[in-house]
Formats: sequence, structure tokens, C-alpha cells
Amino acid sequence: MAPTPPKRAAAQLLIVISGPSGAGKDSVVRQLLQREPGLQFVVTTTARKMRAAEAHGRDYFFVSGEEFERMLASDEFIEHAEVYGEHKGIARKEVRAALQSGKDVVLRVDVQGAARIRQLYPAALLLFLTPGNENELRARLGERESETDAALERRVATAREEAQRQEEFDYVVVNQRDDLEGTVGTIQGIIRAERARMRARAKTR
Repeated sequence: MAPTPPKRAAAQLLIVISGPSGAGKDSVVRQLLQREPGLQFVVTTTARKMRAAEAHGRDYFFVSGEEFERMLASDEFIEHAEVYGEHKGIARKEVRAALQSGKDVVLRVDVQGAARIRQLYPAALLLFLTPGNENELRARLGERESETDAALERRVATAREEAQRQEEFDYVVVNQRDDLEGTVGTIQGIIRAERARMRARAKTR
């Protein structure tokens, strides 16, 4: 029998930001949290190495492969996946703490992780972030200078498959190059609209 997921309050938004590698999820979430301090972010745990601009506990919880396997064996993740050979997961205790805060909660997950969250929380708000087109995606991945040609092609192929699942999401947001503020502003507008709908539904009950 699967463990019961942490409970979400009826008036609490659970916001899931997803999309392909290279869509800019990390940058978008970082600025969204700066603009909306009332949001509670659930930090993902990963076994991959930390990048230069990242910080432990802010962007991800960075753990060893052995520690990740221990957490997995102990059923400490609400969802987990191996993405491009990198293990990532959302720890159950982190989701529970976020939901208990009473604030609207933000999760940043890959596309298959978003599907899992929707199973556990049918009322979750799912946003699909996209760079707009494949050429732009290639350019952004190439700028990382950490991808071999084979790895880049694998990510592009996966992104192509993930794009076919956009209909599973409530909103699709294009993250245009050099317009991070516009992208975050769009997401803020979506969140405010969903909050208003939630309040309206509560009044009719």
C-alpha cells in the first residue's frame, strides 16, 4: 500500500513548475521567489554535482549517490526520477513542512515528476515552461559548456518527447531569451488568477 501523501489545505495552491532541461526553470523559480516572498519553495534533492552558481539548500539539496540510494530505500521521496543519468527526488518531509507553513507551495520538477504530483494532488497547478523552439533550446544547452555532443542530442530528443505532453499541464509559458522578468510576470499573473478562482469557489461552498 502506497504511503499517504502530505495533506494540502483546501485554500492552498500547490504550484508545479516543469519543462525540459534548458527551459530556464531554475532562473524562473529563483526570481519568482524573490518577487513573491509569500511562496514556500520545496527544494529538490539530487545526487548530481553542484554547479558554480548553485548553493546547497537553496537550489537543491546535494547528496552523495549512496545517501540518495539510502533515502530511496527508506521511501523518503514523494516522487523521484533518474533524469539524464542524474538522480533527483522531492523529499516527503520537505513537502510536509511546506504544506504545514500555510503558504502557497512551489515545486520545480521534471515532466514525469509533474505527472506524479498530479496523481497525488489532482488540484495542483501545473505550469509547463518552454524555451519556445528547438533551436533556442539547443543554444541554451550549448551555453552551459558542460554537455558533450551526444549528451546535448539526448537532452534535445527528450525535450521533443516532453513537448508532446504539454496538454497534461494547466498552462504553457514561453520563457523568452532576455525576458526573464516578463516570464516571471506571466507566472505571477497566473498565480493571482488561480488564487482569485480559489477564493470564489470557497465563497460558494
